[in-house]
Amino acid sequence: MNDKRKVTFLEALLVIAFLIVALISTLKIFGGDPHMAILASTAFATIVAVRAGYKWEYIEEGILETIKMSMQSVLILMVIGCIIGTWILSGVVPTMIYYGLKIISPGIFLIATCLICSIVSLATGSSWTTAGTVGIALLGVGAGLGIPAPIVAGAIISGAYFGDKMSPLSDTTNLAPAMAGTNLFDHIKHMVYTTGPSLIISCIFFGILGFKYAGKELDTGLINTFLDTLSGTFHLSPLLLIPPLLVIAMVIFKVPALPGLIGGTVLGGLFAYLFQGAGMTDIIGAAHYGYESATGVEAIDSLLSRGGLDSMLWTVSLILLAMSFGGTLERTGMLHVIVEKMLKVAKSRGSLVVTTFLTCVFCNLTTGDQYMSIVLPGRMFKEAYEEKGLHPKNLSRCLEDFGTITSPFIPWNTCGNFMYTTLMVHPFAYAPYAILNWINPLISMFYGFTGLTMEKLPENHQENDIKGEA
Repeated sequence: MNDKRKVTFLEALLVIAFLIVALISTLKIFGGDPHMAILASTAFATIVAVRAGYKWEYIEEGILETIKMSMQSVLILMVIGCIIGTWILSGVVPTMIYYGLKIISPGIFLIATCLICSIVSLATGSSWTTAGTVGIALLGVGAGLGIPAPIVAGAIISGAYFGDKMSPLSDTTNLAPAMAGTNLFDHIKHMVYTTGPSLIISCIFFGILGFKYAGKELDTGLINTFLDTLSGTFHLSPLLLIPPLLVIAMVIFKVPALPGLIGGTVLGGLFAYLFQGAGMTDIIGAAHYGYESATGVEAIDSLLSRGGLDSMLWTVSLILLAMSFGGTLERTGMLHVIVEKMLKVAKSRGSLVVTTFLTCVFCNLTTGDQYMSIVLPGRMFKEAYEEKGLHPKNLSRCLEDFGTITSPFIPWNTCGNFMYTTLMVHPFAYAPYAILNWINPLISMFYGFTGLTMEKLPENHQENDIKGEA
């Protein structure tokens, strides 16, 4: 490695340009998926790095280390696929849809959706779990009430990402303060200033939007078709709400996420046997391959034909490829040289916050994973915030306000792709209605320029003191 040199800014820019061209041509011209574009971009980045003197073994080591960071998410993703399949087979999801249709009116539905997803995500620490379970049920309720799926998906994602950001059980909520150099609960309390107003504004928006549907005459025929079909296909009972409640309880009582979700899958299989008379072959099939609905009602069949471990493998492969690309860029310093250029224009506090925003979005766009949008900017901007006299919790808040929150807007990002796969609504369709996810960054940048809530470092600040708190 003695003969390696620093990758130049133009070389790093060339790699990013290659990725952008590859993604656009693959997705828009050739009608393909992003996987091959990201794989080709990883190969191109490797060639550039090797020409600069980096050995393949060194690059590969960086790729594997980066992939390791995502393995918990990969396992959670596969288990969520199993949960979705068994919860539909058991009648859990149909029961939530059924009772939701009976008790929720169009006027309050969108606010209720946002708040329900906020609570569930806060308890579970996972926007993915929330969207993959309660979110699917609420999407079905919205369909029965005649509310367009993109609007419902926007409310689901707004609530899910509120809880994901504010929950101490969330992986990104733990990762951000670790990267910035502050402690978890200071980080969460500091996020109240941006995430709290964002939720309030979102609820006001959904309340106003709900008036549009409150005045409409309900399509009772469609709702009755939903109700009759669900009750005729599944044995429905309030007892079927026990599995999701137990999963939430397990997480509240600090049962680790993976065992808790696996427990939810087992409960789904048990309830499928007890309530629907499903055999082991059906249970295994639903967990592995998903549930196939054949009611003859297209809307219900489209809604309930989903889930299974296999349904998540497309996203798993995307995660692995995205992390490979991100690992190559990080290991060889390509992203670092680009951010160095960006820091040269960050002269003021506000411009530093905006630069953080651009970098987080840039990482979400190029690496395809929200973890990289937290890890890389966190490492790169830590000293810059301290030089401006800003407490590290300002940086940790920005990492989540900009990195975590924007990830579901990008179709090839793991978060955007998961939401698309789970909710069956394209990110570009639900983006205008995911109010919390785009108002949150605006509030955070407003604070950056005005100085409101931007806490200063104490006069006797020592870097080791901050580290000692974490």
